[in-house]
Amino acid sequence: MRPKHAWMRETYQKSVEKMPERPVLHKTLSDIEPEPLYTPEDLKDFNYEEKLGYPGEYPYTRGVYGSMYRSKLWTMRMFAGFGTAEQTNERFKKLLEAGQTGLSTAFDLPTLMGYDADHPLAKGEVGKMGVAVSSLADMEILFDGIDLEKVTTSMTINAPANAIWAMYLAMAKKKGYDWKKLGGTIQNDILKEFIAQKEFIFPPEPSTKLVIDTFEWGPKHVPRWNFISVSGYHIREAGATAVQELAFTLADGFEYVEWALKRGLDIDEFAPRISFFFDVHNDFFEEIAKFRAARRIWAREMRERYGAKNPRSWMLRTHAQTAGVSLTAQQPLNNIARVAIQALAAVLGGTNSLHTDAYDEALALPTEEAAKIALRTQQIIAYETGVTHTIDPLAGSYYVEWLTDKIEAEAMRYIEEIRRMGGVIKGIESGYFLREIADASYKYQKEVESGERIIVGVNAFQDDEDVEVPLLQVDPEVERVQCERLARVRRERDPERAKEALEGLRQAAVEDRNTMPHFVECALAYCTLGEMMDVLREVYGVYEEPVMV
Repeated sequence: MRPKHAWMRETYQKSVEKMPERPVLHKTLSDIEPEPLYTPEDLKDFNYEEKLGYPGEYPYTRGVYGSMYRSKLWTMRMFAGFGTAEQTNERFKKLLEAGQTGLSTAFDLPTLMGYDADHPLAKGEVGKMGVAVSSLADMEILFDGIDLEKVTTSMTINAPANAIWAMYLAMAKKKGYDWKKLGGTIQNDILKEFIAQKEFIFPPEPSTKLVIDTFEWGPKHVPRWNFISVSGYHIREAGATAVQELAFTLADGFEYVEWALKRGLDIDEFAPRISFFFDVHNDFFEEIAKFRAARRIWAREMRERYGAKNPRSWMLRTHAQTAGVSLTAQQPLNNIARVAIQALAAVLGGTNSLHTDAYDEALALPTEEAAKIALRTQQIIAYETGVTHTIDPLAGSYYVEWLTDKIEAEAMRYIEEIRRMGGVIKGIESGYFLREIADASYKYQKEVESGERIIVGVNAFQDDEDVEVPLLQVDPEVERVQCERLARVRRERDPERAKEALEGLRQAAVEDRNTMPHFVECALAYCTLGEMMDVLREVYGVYEEPVMV
């Protein structure tokens, strides 16, 4: 076979002399510069068994299940939540009727920050960016008429995750469900809040302690539940590259593992219920390679570094969501194409669950029609494209395998650097993550502003036509309705039971015991979210991020 360098000299260079390369960035979004062509020379030391193996077997590069989509498609889980529990319940049911196979719950900002709807800081925000949940009464309405044993439920909640999960389980218990039959996920990834999204309440250490409470309590009581979804999505949306997203997410996952091991937990009891959540951006092959590298790194580190023996502990199972940050307010219908390409990358990368953004989300919460188009996009990929006929169809591509190796190596460089500085919390306190993401975000923005990186409809191919896009408007009455329900809950509950439950939670926190049984008792006593979080605010304090210079 003729050497690659000979082809470059004799054919490629001559072609470029006649027809110069286009003046655009030939780099991935992680600043990786691919060569014009990849051949077997680029994979000289490639070991199939070590790098790939078979689907469903270590190192899981080709997928965590043996038959992948030939047996079971990824879970189609559209993110939904707005206004009152009644309104979101209606949207849930319509999405299920349209063929959605799992629920994904968005909460409003007061709920995410652990405030009741009638708190002064909640004013004007109730129900705006998700559903308002202040007590068990809201949770009962939110899932009314939905069979919890047939549908898995994901809840995007972090700082108050223990309380919201407790409300869900209390609701299920009151409806007569067996917790051991319930499946779902709470995001519960507080470290990424300090790194990127900033919706934290307590300082990092007690916040992480609350996460490990769910690791300890969950497998014994709700064994089919994923009690954490370690989330790179928000890290990427804050401006990180694909490599940074992968590295920082896995570093967070390893940090939780180490905290759980320090608690004395059995790695093979909690590790199989750790799940992940990744962003899917526009760089098609980079995103595919990212998913493949993620599975390989996690499998190797869990087996070789942490000594997990159960193969299920080595398996990185992940949800994915198309990149909200890539959506444009200009020419919003173009977002349908972006979402379709990103979703296809997630599927070719082997995701286990997928949410596709609606085209109007750069403007407002998605309308029912836009959400349905996003769901139909997944269904078209699943049933019309043929990509599910064979497992990991891009395996063996010289470029994909080289890029998977490259992303793995770059991610491990970051992970080792984080370990040398003492772990994720040390990195948060030193401002390491903030600086790394800010630098990457600034670089990307400069590329867009200079025109080096083309965004269709934004810095190229603009037009002056205004496209009328119908927007979802949240009725201001939502706040009044929610506050009235909250007042009724406080008025009608057993005050002594509520008081005793909150005191039990306080004592568990003070004595450094597992808080989950007390959160469940608080939920059953109709204590409000704000009351539970206020107890912990008093015990743990409220975190204020230091100014980084």
